[in-house]
Amino acid sequence: MPRPLAVAWLYVRIGAMNELQYRANFIVALFQALLALAVALVVLSLVYAHTTELNGWTQPQLLCLLGIQILMGGVINAVIQPNMERLMEEIGDGKLDHALTKPEDAQLLVSVRELRIWRTIDLITGAIVIGVGLTQLHRGMAVGDWLAFALLILLGGVMMYCFLLILTTGAFWVVRMGFLPDLFEGVYQTGRWPIGIYPDWLRYSLTFLVPIGFAITVPAEALTSRLQENTVLLATGFAIVLLTVSRWFWRRGLRRYSGASA
Repeated sequence: MPRPLAVAWLYVRIGAMNELQYRANFIVALFQALLALAVALVVLSLVYAHTTELNGWTQPQLLCLLGIQILMGGVINAVIQPNMERLMEEIGDGKLDHALTKPEDAQLLVSVRELRIWRTIDLITGAIVIGVGLTQLHRGMAVGDWLAFALLILLGGVMMYCFLLILTTGAFWVVRMGFLPDLFEGVYQTGRWPIGIYPDWLRYSLTFLVPIGFAITVPAEALTSRLQENTVLLATGFAIVLLTVSRWFWRRGLRRYSGASA
């Protein structure tokens, strides 16, 4: 196993052991997941009680999109967001030195140290919703469709990580950044609907500024036979650009960091 993956796996195991000490959190996470799912399904039913399509999306197709939104939310809340919150706190408190002095890539370390294992319930819930949506679509999926979907989900996760890392590195320049998680959560809920329903300025913003369109709507297009080949190429290229930009922001931020011991 490559060393970066071995380090990441080690932190995942430590994070899992820490979380398993507080099993009551499982009940809380399960309740939150079921409540959020119930509300989303009720809203979806209300919308389709008055129409058969929403911007060309049928109810089963939108169910697939909802499942992807829940699944990607699970990835963000279980892995990405906890690490970004800890990074933001340590930048503010000057405690980032501990990670910087380790003999590993510091960006890798600050990205894998935290795991909220109970939030992975959203991964299961999202997968179930996707399965129900596909069943209602009554269509089989070729191997190529599944591979495209898996690739786009992976690229979507990478893009969301890069976006949140860029935002978090703002803490190197701005002291008060604690509002970001709540702000992001509000914006993320727009991904519950296909970005095509939004006006042009918002659609482009949710694609190239906050890559929710790439992370949620595009994988849903792969499941519902809407995907075009150039979209896959565009998503791949944009993910590479975001990786490069987020790495640049990280290095620029570190140059400003002085630490508590400075």
